[in-house]
Amino acid sequence: MKPHHQRRPSIAITPDVSAVTAEAPLARYELKTSYADAVHRAGGLPFILPYTEDRYALEQYLDRVSGVLLTGGAFDIPPEAYGETARDGMGPTKPSRTSFETEVIKSALTRNLPVLGICGGMQLLNVALGGTLFQDLGRELPNARRHEQTHDRTQPQHPIEVKDGTVLSDCVGKGQLMVNSTHHQAVKTIGPKLVISAVAPDGVIEGIEAGSYHFAVGVQWHPELLLDNIPLHLGLYRTFVARARESRR
Repeated sequence: MKPHHQRRPSIAITPDVSAVTAEAPLARYELKTSYADAVHRAGGLPFILPYTEDRYALEQYLDRVSGVLLTGGAFDIPPEAYGETARDGMGPTKPSRTSFETEVIKSALTRNLPVLGICGGMQLLNVALGGTLFQDLGRELPNARRHEQTHDRTQPQHPIEVKDGTVLSDCVGKGQLMVNSTHHQAVKTIGPKLVISAVAPDGVIEGIEAGSYHFAVGVQWHPELLLDNIPLHLGLYRTFVARARESRR
């Protein structure tokens, strides 16, 4: 008889898209392998989710998956998405990606599918649920430490404090946790349905979650890059995948 294997739930991962240039006239979807590797190590079956403006196609995507992983990237969320205009310090934006991912978040949460937002994915989860962002920490939060580390991102940069009694604490434990740091924007005000689950020593919000959903968690760091050096971080992906398995697809 074949050995029994626990079913792997399908996890949709949002990719980045390359810029079109004279040297590279065809856009390409791009995804760091660490995201898919983390999902696989946690027991999930990773799939890349191509962009679409077709609402019916989006719903068909979500018919076929059990959870959604929102990735980060080297771009900023357009400030118009949270009722502001661009100020000094704003980086490049990718409005088509942000628009697509916003619809993914809203549709997934309407279905109560588990959603995990990483770095920029956490920021967009906050914006999609009515929150705002610091457009540039260096200019708008002068006492904040530098959150864009220059050394190896598979190594930690600073500690955070994980709040007791949160979903995040169930994933990685409460109290101090060392994390990496690759962002210049951050959550300013959280959406009405969200609570803060982790903060850095300088007060920057490092984790958010919405308890009214099956699983809706965002973290500001990249746990998928720390799995070999700080294995505790795999707990976030394991819990996410476990919740996705419960959502039956």
